[in-house]
Amino acid sequence: MSDDRLHADSLAVHAGRDDLRRLGVHAPPLDLSTTYPFESLDDAVGSLDAMMAGDGPTEAGGPIYSRLHNPTVARFEAGLAALEGAEASVAFASGMAALAAAFLAARTERQSHVVGVRPIYGTTDKLLSSGLLGMSVTWTDEAGVADAIRDDTCLVVIETPVNPTLDLVDVAGVVAAAGDVPVLVDATFGTPVLQQPLRQGAALVMQSATKFIGGHGDVLAGAVSSDAEWAGRLRTVRILTGGVLHPFAAYHLHRGLATLPLRVRRAETTATTLAERLAAQAGVGAVYHPSLPGRDPRGLVGTQMSGPGPMLSFEVLGPDGEPDGPGAFRAADGFLRSLRLATPAVSLGSTDTLAQHPAGLTQRASTGDARSKGGITTGLVRVSVGLEDADDLWRDLARALETGRAEAGRS
Repeated sequence: MSDDRLHADSLAVHAGRDDLRRLGVHAPPLDLSTTYPFESLDDAVGSLDAMMAGDGPTEAGGPIYSRLHNPTVARFEAGLAALEGAEASVAFASGMAALAAAFLAARTERQSHVVGVRPIYGTTDKLLSSGLLGMSVTWTDEAGVADAIRDDTCLVVIETPVNPTLDLVDVAGVVAAAGDVPVLVDATFGTPVLQQPLRQGAALVMQSATKFIGGHGDVLAGAVSSDAEWAGRLRTVRILTGGVLHPFAAYHLHRGLATLPLRVRRAETTATTLAERLAAQAGVGAVYHPSLPGRDPRGLVGTQMSGPGPMLSFEVLGPDGEPDGPGAFRAADGFLRSLRLATPAVSLGSTDTLAQHPAGLTQRASTGDARSKGGITTGLVRVSVGLEDADDLWRDLARALETGRAEAGRS
């Protein structure tokens, strides 16, 4: 099936399903095999060698073993690659497994230095800072990428929209500053519905597929999309380290792709409404959403992104009117405990609205300096907007804000 003229809505429904008519089925089959029979040893050896080199199995030799290849996982990968505008996608057991594989695939004997642009997801920050993968990192902001590049730099890592402040990083600008060094973009917040960083020159785009791509809070997964050469290196890392995606998870992810554009755009509309109301609400400090005045000074929404997205963050002010400090922490805690429709929980991208505390949870692995420089105050709350009615959600947020601040004042 050619995707030359297909819109994302059509790709989401049909990509990765090219073989269904030949198989005589309508829904993609779920293949739970851990091992596969082979006809001859020569064919099996040839197939194994091809997969160890990062290619797919040969038709004669077959998949051999599910750590090497699984048809259900491969269908999901084909569907995601079509949405990303990539030659291939490689799926992993989690978003962090996908990132770790990308780092290992980028590393060479002479190049093991990474340039990381902060702020970035806390566990990504921690992984690179820890040296666990035998890699060194220089942290910088977007403007400092060119100066941070060294002879041994193998990768530049950015996230856009940024977690949790929703700042937008200019992918094409970073690619230009990086020169010959490949750029990896964590695009989880934007999803391939709203942005395709490969089209701006990025070499790799990572999705924590646990989030919007899965969409229902019941799958843990990650994926990296790229050209065929990078995909081969990623598959080799996956084979050797074993960070494979289970086929049952891939089955759910492929099913989730079909409704991804509808879910993202519906949640985006509600997030824009909530951001406008929060910006005018008493007891709220800074509100972060690219749709708000001043939050997209370079006009990347409409160029790099097709919309502002379904994520937002805002500061719950403490009794003293400050967004940081013990009072703001207590007010944020009271807000989260007072929610009735939205769920206080980490993660994002589910059909229901989730709210969490970045400084205490998702960004806690980052250093205190990284949090403060990234604008992550103790009153900051991140909201992943779901599919509920906008007015119902607003009543829940407004009531929880009032209750949380009142509790903080009494304490």
